[in-house]
Amino acid sequence: MRSHRIVAVGAAVGAVVVLLWPATPGAQGRGANPAASMPTPKLADGTVNLGRVPGEKGYWNTPYITNMGARVIDPSTGKPFPLVTKGGAPARGEAAAPAPAGGGEGGGGGGRGGAPAEPFVPFQPWAASVYNYNSKNQSHYDPEGFCLPPGGPRLMATPYPMEIIQLPDQKRVLMIFEGAAHIWREIPLDGREHPKGDALNPTYLGDSVGHYEDNGQTLVVDVVGFNENSWLDYFGHPHTDLLHVIEKFSRPNKGTLHYEATFDDPGAYTKPWTAAWDITWNPTGEITEYICQENNRLLLAITDDLGEPLFKRRTEDPKQK
Repeated sequence: MRSHRIVAVGAAVGAVVVLLWPATPGAQGRGANPAASMPTPKLADGTVNLGRVPGEKGYWNTPYITNMGARVIDPSTGKPFPLVTKGGAPARGEAAAPAPAGGGEGGGGGGRGGAPAEPFVPFQPWAASVYNYNSKNQSHYDPEGFCLPPGGPRLMATPYPMEIIQLPDQKRVLMIFEGAAHIWREIPLDGREHPKGDALNPTYLGDSVGHYEDNGQTLVVDVVGFNENSWLDYFGHPHTDLLHVIEKFSRPNKGTLHYEATFDDPGAYTKPWTAAWDITWNPTGEITEYICQENNRLLLAITDDLGEPLFKRRTEDPKQK
């Protein structure tokens, strides 16, 4: 039986170290990945199958990626930029710095260096200041900690199972997430455009439209219409309602889902930037019920910068008023 918990914030700020790209496909995830040696499954028309094979179980083990900045791709190498370290990277044989508050993927871990540790992230000045604030207070006000949905690509970096269900006859794709407030996405593939003007209602997940590229081997999803109630990741990269995301989903083998997201937000960043990672397949798993809002005691412990509670326990019955 899986256990669920709200990630508490606690460790002190430390030095930032380099987070390494997985050496082999499928290395990004939890446990061994025997399905990585199996061929990519296909639908009847030859399109990549991004979900279960008929007659089998399974789901995608989305990893815990706390910092999208550690996954920003250098176009010249196709691998993530190294984070800038305080005082340089540890010498060979030296112990790594403590893991970042909240844990997460990333091998050796690293501390919270804020925007100075990520010169390759094209922050606007105000966005860098907000990110530095979130780093300094160890993500004290992370909306996902309040059981609000993780918007955009953070869904693919929240460590709970997810499924992709392709419905070619209906020209749409469904994505179901056990965590992330137990939400889902619907991605139409019928050639429609995004709503225009006031018809585009800002939401946590935005408005998605999709199509296949690479002869049906890559699902490309265009997303706009985000509200501003979420962060891009646990570390607190901000965004505005101008955010435009291009996602790419491919399956190089049965055990690996390669995910790539390009962020274009002229309200918070000076140019687009791309992050990517691999997600492993659990061939025996099934999604279960998980209600984040139930017994969320963290809410009652959160205070603002002046020490006042952000949320208060109800002490009287409003019906008696």
